[in-house]
Formats: sequence, C-alpha cells, structure tokens
Amino acid sequence: MTTTRPPLDESLRDAYLRRLGFPTLPPATVETLYAVHRAQVERIPYEAVWVWLGERRTIEPLDSMRYLVSGRGGYCYHQNGAMATLLGWLGFEVHWHAAGVQGHPDAQPNADGNHLALTVSGLPSDTNPRGEWFIDAGLGDGPHEPMPLRTGTYTQGPHTYGLRPSETVPGGWRYDADPSMSLHGMDFRPAEATPADLREQHERLQSHPDSSFARTLAAFRRDATGVDFLRGRVLDNHGTRTDLNSSADWYACLADVFGLPLSDVDDQRKAALWRKVSTAHEKWLATTADAAAG
Repeated sequence: MTTTRPPLDESLRDAYLRRLGFPTLPPATVETLYAVHRAQVERIPYEAVWVWLGERRTIEPLDSMRYLVSGRGGYCYHQNGAMATLLGWLGFEVHWHAAGVQGHPDAQPNADGNHLALTVSGLPSDTNPRGEWFIDAGLGDGPHEPMPLRTGTYTQGPHTYGLRPSETVPGGWRYDADPSMSLHGMDFRPAEATPADLREQHERLQSHPDSSFARTLAAFRRDATGVDFLRGRVLDNHGTRTDLNSSADWYACLADVFGLPLSDVDDQRKAALWRKVSTAHEKWLATTADAAAG
C-alpha cells in the first residue's frame, strides 16, 4: 500500500519541479527517480535555520512542499515528505516509514519516528529487478542518489553506505552511514507510516531545548563530489573549513552555498538571528577551550 498522498495540485507540482530544474513533466522511470533525488539534495538545503528564527512548522505534505517552493529548506520530514508527494504525483509508488537516526556509535539504535525514511516499489531495472528502492533526501550529508533496497554497500562519490536487515526492528532495514557523516546509522520500520505517526517526534525536534536542531544551527547541501556543512558560524566546504566572522559573510554563505537567501526575512529578524548564532558560537568556543585546557 502506498502512503496516502494529497490530491494533485498542478500549480504546486509545477512550481516544485521548476525549483528542482525540470522544465517539463518527467515520466515515472528509474532515470527520473535518480534525477529527482539528485536535484533535491543539490538544490534544496537540509536546514533548520527556521527553528532559530523562532518559526514553527507542520509536517503535512502540502505544507512541506510550500515551504520548499518558497525558497526555504527543511529537515527530514519536510525534505522527504515533499519529495514523496512529488514522486507520487509523477506516478511512483512511494512509501513512508517511521525511522530512527543513531547519532553516534554509543547511542542505542531505534526507529522511534525521529526520522522519516522512504522507499519506492514497483520500479524494476536491469540492476534491480525486484524494483524496490531506498531514497532519502533527509539525512543532511546522506545519499546523493537512490539505492536498491537490498543488502549491500553502495559507493557514491567519496562516500560508501550500507543497507542490511535491521537488528533492532523486525522486518525493517538498517542504513549504515559513511564514517565521515554526521550520523552513525538509521533503522526504519517495514510498516507504512503517516504524518500522525511522526508528529510527536517532530514537535520535540522543532521546539525542545535539548533537540540538536535547537542546540546548533545546521545546514547541509550534497552533490556528487561531497558535502557542504554549516554548523553555527563554521562552514565545512567539501572538507575545507572557513570561520564566518561577519553577518555579511554568514548570510552570503547561506545564499550562495546553500541556496537559502532568506529573502522573506526582514533585516530586524536577520540581525536577531545573527546575534543568536554568534552567542551560541562563542559559548561553543569557550567550551572547546575549557575542554582543551582540562
């Protein structure tokens, strides 16, 4: 069963396709699946700047599409929820799955709904005759392209990922991240999920002070050769670190590197955001210095 998707909104679909760089309606083929996935992670940033702006969001699919079409990005529920809706409208069989990200090796693997994972079925190819695919644009520095949903390792540019049956979730799957990634792995359930299954975790992630998204401002952009990663005021550009010490440089980075110009945010809110990010950055520097001295 495919996750229930909203009725087709042609204007929203076409606007979303334009942001992804598609001038015309593409067919539901393996080639299109790859092209949409690549365009999603290259053109729409994984980001939670909106959390630091004090905004609150839903994870309803149409809302997610509107956020991204407006020129913003989002985190997993928005990235994957929007992409799944678009693919469904294009004729693909897309499935939502409640998942759980394992942030570091010592953390307990889970599938508690702190992540939305996606699969596509009914799309066979010469190299994947079963026609089942794992897709995920919501892992920040995660996959650049789809992967066949079968046990194996998959190399994409400088990164290698693994898929295997989950040891935590019966009947589920385990995604093993490349060692360079910001997470260790992710498990997802086999059953079909809906926004209602994920809403509680979303509310915690967007508002709880202990949420990683509330503790550290982060943005990612993925391409075939690597990852751009903004953490606070530090840009990691495919492995090259740059400290962004002025608001002009920081906002230029958001616009030029991540495609996030924040054109809908006025100067007063931008100034407040820069102060908030700078305060958090200075606290982080002090903590790092104390740890080094200790």
